[in-house]
Amino acid sequence: MENSFKISVKISLILVYLVIAAGSIVRMTGSGMGCPDWPKCFGYWIPPTERAQLDWKPDHQYTKGQVIILKEELRVANSDFKSPVIFKDDNWDFYTQHDYVLFNTYHTWIEYLNRLLGALAGLAVLIMTILSFWSWKINVTYPIVSILILLGMGFQAWLGKTVVDSHLAPYRISLHMGMALLIVLGLVFLLFSIERKAFSIPGNTALKTWAWFAVLLTLFQIGLGTQVRQFVDLQMHEPPVKWLDPAPIKFYVHRTLSLLVFGVHLILFWMLRKMKRNVKVFNQILGLIGLEIFSGILMFYLDFPISSQPLHLIIAALLFGAQSFFILQIMSNRKSYDL
Repeated sequence: MENSFKISVKISLILVYLVIAAGSIVRMTGSGMGCPDWPKCFGYWIPPTERAQLDWKPDHQYTKGQVIILKEELRVANSDFKSPVIFKDDNWDFYTQHDYVLFNTYHTWIEYLNRLLGALAGLAVLIMTILSFWSWKINVTYPIVSILILLGMGFQAWLGKTVVDSHLAPYRISLHMGMALLIVLGLVFLLFSIERKAFSIPGNTALKTWAWFAVLLTLFQIGLGTQVRQFVDLQMHEPPVKWLDPAPIKFYVHRTLSLLVFGVHLILFWMLRKMKRNVKVFNQILGLIGLEIFSGILMFYLDFPISSQPLHLIIAALLFGAQSFFILQIMSNRKSYDL
């Protein structure tokens, strides 16, 4: 049963990362309002594929919550009914959360697929939580952490609703991303707890201090990156040739700190080499930092090529997950292994 639990944790982690990637694609393509309501999409569990499906129709069976676009306004059916020959206001309420009424098939289905992935990740976490109760005798933290992750997924879903209701307020999008990283942290903790071979270096205060500094610096970088992205989101609605021309001061701070992040990890690499430790996850961290810097260069000098933005975000999320695993390794009191 523990092996099944371990598989469920890995599947959950992969799906959460896919949701993060899908969310970045939604943001890059401007598809966040592709479904103006939540959890349904224009009142449908499977969204429409053409604008005509959202027109009012006589002698048509409507269900409560179904949405139409009438006179550039969203109307919501307030009950199940069959429409008469003439439109009647009594059957419809105005949608009051926001006034976004555009329909674009491309945006709608991108956002819908993002929601499907989120639902699939939630189902995976639910299964993981159920399986955790069969492993509580091995480690009592399994069900506790699993329940917290499940609650986090529920809160994340609610945050997704508030993002839509706020018409994509940038600070709410950033909060949404922050919650996703907390969920990643919980899943990485479970994965580490299950993993039998995990090296530790007890008593090496210097290494632990530098490792914690590296993680905190990376988190600050991710937060600063979301601030830069908020600026870019606003620029997307303007007609400048380059979205970062002129760039805000926070962008230059973000760019400079990336070199500091790389430098701190080089110090950690030197310390590990001095201790004759070849740590697989740390080698992955160095590779991810290199890719992150490269994708940032692509965005700035090539004016945000379409694949660079989601790539930059998913690499940052993977980097945070790898760093979390590394921190757990060096803080562990387990028997030391060479990995």
